Amino acid sequence: MVTQDIFNAVLAFDEATVVAKTQEGIDTGTAIDSILNDGLISAMDEVGEKFSAGELFVPEMLMAAQAMKAGLELLKPHLGEGGGQSKGTVVIGTVKGDLHDIGKNLVSMMMEGAGFDVVDLGVDVESEAFVKSAAEKNADVIALSALLTTTMPAMESTVKAVKEAGMATRTIIGGAPVTQAFADQIGADGYSADAPGAVKLVKELVA
Repeated sequence: MVTQDIFNAVLAFDEATVVAKTQEGIDTGTAIDSILNDGLISAMDEVGEKFSAGELFVPEMLMAAQAMKAGLELLKPHLGEGGGQSKGTVVIGTVKGDLHDIGKNLVSMMMEGAGFDVVDLGVDVESEAFVKSAAEKNADVIALSALLTTTMPAMESTVKAVKEAGMATRTIIGGAPVTQAFADQIGADGYSADAPGAVKLVKELVA
């Protein structure tokens, strides 16, 4: 079963097999939503659970996410064809003054793997850019990343800018120095310590 092969290949961090089997599925008429949901998305759910259980670590999670993303790229042209209904739109970026992107990239890939449309603004992103992009894309959630204590105030100014713009878009934050207490303090809608948690949080916020 091609979807099971894709699932297994993601869990084995085998990007080449994910690509080959995804293409095989497309070529042989396997339902696109089945390749997406039963192959790629369910594999990333499993990766998230293994990470939470301490069976996988960040490097492995990154490799699995990259393998999943390679399969997803092949599916994208077909996602209008009876599958791939987006779960929502997430604008993500690392805040002004911060150039760290590994955690942000991982969250971005896992969000895509969970079926969200992701707009990745990169690093060193101004508050106004988050607000503008979220408004243009009618985003459900803005996800802010910071790895430096010195850039955490930029999270606060971004959350404030979203509220001042009168937007319904929810804000979540994450990164090594960030805590739930800080999220509460600045009025963010949520905090996650890791990528699987961020995906779970966004699913809850858009439900």
